[in-house]
Amino acid sequence: MGERTMTFTAIDRSNTYAVKWEEWKSRFGTEDLLPLWVADMDLASPPTVQKAMIDRAKHPIYGYTIYPEVYYDAIYLWMKERFAWEVEREWIVPAYGVVSSIHFSIEALTQPGEGVIVQTPIYPPFMASVHKHRRKLLENRLLYREGKYGIDFEDFEAKAKEAKLFLLCSPHNPTGRVWDQEELDRMITICRENGVKIVSDEIHSDMVYEKQHHIMASLAPESTIFLNAPSKTFNVAGLNTSYAIIPDKRLRKAYLNKQRKAGLGDGNPFGIEALIAAYASAQSWLEELKKYLKNNISFVNEFIAYHKLAIIPVKTEATFLIWLDCRGLGMDDKALQAFFIKEARLGLNSGVSFGEAGSGFMRLNVGTSSEVVEEAMKRLFDAYKKREVR
Repeated sequence: MGERTMTFTAIDRSNTYAVKWEEWKSRFGTEDLLPLWVADMDLASPPTVQKAMIDRAKHPIYGYTIYPEVYYDAIYLWMKERFAWEVEREWIVPAYGVVSSIHFSIEALTQPGEGVIVQTPIYPPFMASVHKHRRKLLENRLLYREGKYGIDFEDFEAKAKEAKLFLLCSPHNPTGRVWDQEELDRMITICRENGVKIVSDEIHSDMVYEKQHHIMASLAPESTIFLNAPSKTFNVAGLNTSYAIIPDKRLRKAYLNKQRKAGLGDGNPFGIEALIAAYASAQSWLEELKKYLKNNISFVNEFIAYHKLAIIPVKTEATFLIWLDCRGLGMDDKALQAFFIKEARLGLNSGVSFGEAGSGFMRLNVGTSSEVVEEAMKRLFDAYKKREVR
């Protein structure tokens, strides 16, 4: 395992109304478990972000707030320095959240009954947004071979012939794949040939480990709406710090029309300060965080391998989420969920919540302290051994 140079501690989130630590009691039907599900972290946001929140809170008025030029500058520099993508100020569209932006994009670029491609297993709001707007869900199931996910391009091309929009998740949630440029280029070519627009959710793009992340809108600026936020990276999901970057003027106008009709426009004063502080001064903190999270991921992989559990962790190329292939346990999805909740006392996301393609899998969030991860693996091992000796 890699050497750690910074200590991260799981913070007690009691009485903060945190979804992860409040909703799980009703979701899992018990209080006797570790909640390792919702994709936010139990680790503190960067000190510079905390300071920015405190400094802003000292001003006693929290009224309507504009997005200042320094906000746009922060996003511009982040994209340029981390991804070598130079964007223009007018391309940047402040937004409420990535999920709501997906909804606005569907409304802007498709009509009821038209086809929308999603690649399953997939973050549940992708499928839900298509259904809620009465569009046709075109499921391009990812291929799972030898412990790695890839794209079924033959099926993707067939689905593109009846689609108007493609919802891309890059890096992919829940599988942790970072798409290669060749894969992105091939999807772009197919979409261009069939007149399919692209909405690319890249909220996990800062959490990439060995590989390089390629921004879809930098490769296909004329047809892509890029969605992002510092929320996963710096653990500020509750501050509504999302934004879109839309190079094409017509796409941008169509998107803005739907967002404005929803009455969303004013900024959150704390969210604005958080984004500026994070992008301007938390780069080194992020690199230390990634080392820490990678170590957590390695621990889970090595623990499962050492104890020869009938579970295969899919290689995590990005995110702090591990996609566990649990089909070797020989359980159906209902029994698998019960095993984790009642026997292992762990609250994970069920694979089938990501679509039928997730059957037999579970999603584990390791965005917490190493001690919590170690306790989670101990609980899993104990439950596994007890079942083995029955």
